[in-house]
Amino acid sequence: MKPRVLVSDKLSEASIQIFRDRGIDVDYQPDLGKDKDALLAAISQYDGLAIRSATKVSPKLIAAATKLKVIGRAGIGVDNVDIPAATGRGIIVMNTPFGNAITTAEHAISLMMALARQIPEANASTHAGKWEKNRFMGVELFNKTLGVIGCGNIGAIVADRALGLKMKVIAFDPFLSPERAIEIGVEKVELEDVLRRSDFITLHTPLTDKTRGIIDRAAIAKMKKGVRIINCARGGLVVEEALQEALKSGQVAGAALDVFETEPATQHPLFGLENIVATPHLGASTAEAQENVAIQIAEQMADYLITGAVSNALNMPSISADEAPRLRPFIAVAEKLGSFAGQLTDEPITGIVIEYAGEVGDMNTRALTSAALAGVLKPMLGDVNMVSAPVVAKERGIKVDEVRQTQRGAYETYIRLAIKTEKMERSVAGTVFSDGKPRIIQIKGIELESEFGPHMLYVTNMDKPGFIGALGMLLGNAGVNIATFHLGRQAQGQEAICLVQIDEPVPEAVLAAVVKLPQVKQAKRLAF
Repeated sequence: MKPRVLVSDKLSEASIQIFRDRGIDVDYQPDLGKDKDALLAAISQYDGLAIRSATKVSPKLIAAATKLKVIGRAGIGVDNVDIPAATGRGIIVMNTPFGNAITTAEHAISLMMALARQIPEANASTHAGKWEKNRFMGVELFNKTLGVIGCGNIGAIVADRALGLKMKVIAFDPFLSPERAIEIGVEKVELEDVLRRSDFITLHTPLTDKTRGIIDRAAIAKMKKGVRIINCARGGLVVEEALQEALKSGQVAGAALDVFETEPATQHPLFGLENIVATPHLGASTAEAQENVAIQIAEQMADYLITGAVSNALNMPSISADEAPRLRPFIAVAEKLGSFAGQLTDEPITGIVIEYAGEVGDMNTRALTSAALAGVLKPMLGDVNMVSAPVVAKERGIKVDEVRQTQRGAYETYIRLAIKTEKMERSVAGTVFSDGKPRIIQIKGIELESEFGPHMLYVTNMDKPGFIGALGMLLGNAGVNIATFHLGRQAQGQEAICLVQIDEPVPEAVLAAVVKLPQVKQAKRLAF
């Protein structure tokens, strides 16, 4: 029986033809994604679902998709797909991470120019038969400072175009190395410097827990009076109420927004302000970009449904069918080791060394390294998968080294991941036990054995009497239930590590109290 694919958003005819040419039964219903009930009723018939941004793939829809094997998003953003729910049902989620980069970058530059010269308002005024030449006094881009927040693929293209306009470009990105900054011609700075020095600020970062509300009242207060803000990345990066206040007060001279916290934004407090340029999420809306991502997602989905090949998957490694059973547990431990180290690292990463010891060194270490890099980068960058992670690391100038060696120590095979920054180096090692579950076996050279729990508390402390009791009492009094408790130390009285698995995330106030314990040097929440 032919695989069946539903296309519930508008894709190009060329992409639909790719499905047909590959022997797939494709059902093109470009408006179905807007009708939740109709989509819910139909989804059980299909092996694949191809979407853009209009279709919302909720847990309820996934539960009804009893045959679904793959979801393909033509574009990079997967905010409209519940990836954990899809993963729980064994459904692969694919995207096209690089097809929209130039188009989105060009839109950001277009909005910056429109904002600088008040083009939308001047256009409307002129069409209305007015000739208000003195009303629309703009500003030049020449010699102005552009602050780029998020200097990955799209941010780097924006920087390149801005340099061509003879702007001074400064960039904040925790993963941007000094070498990469020199290569693309920008000055690498901290976020505070971007806020303080920029005449224009443009956002090109994913929406994560760390970036949500990055432009809030406090950030705006640190900016130059008369700054102009452009957001073509994600709604939620800018606190819209704070922006509205700043636009009215004159602290922000103007803003150009292609994205909003709630979309579609048919009514909004910012609408109607003369110093706002607004577009309806057009960053990827060019004929070239739409064609590229549509064709790419059709090819990826067809490859998977016909041959089992996986590419650009956010929740599945790109590995062959033959090696999958043996490799999959080690991919899981590599990704979790990377996530462990990534969640603990706040400084720009300069290098990553991944050591494969024993039989794991004879496996497909390229897939394992990609999984580890995805784990490292995801806490900060969000939309990173095994395919895109090596490219993203290279763009940010992160040097990645693999080391293979024979068995060392008590474990037959293990993976050790070391992260280097300008100020420190941190390592964590893990392996897979006979039950197939990943385990941590070493942190910073300290022996310690633990599973990866959904919610964990990581504490470094001095090995002094009373610490365990004080920590346990603090968590107990706060109603935090301990599932497992693991300890390790360098030597008696020296640095020690405590890794606690708990039932729920540690509240911020409790975490702050842990940090204040006399023996504690560092405490962080971890999630896996």
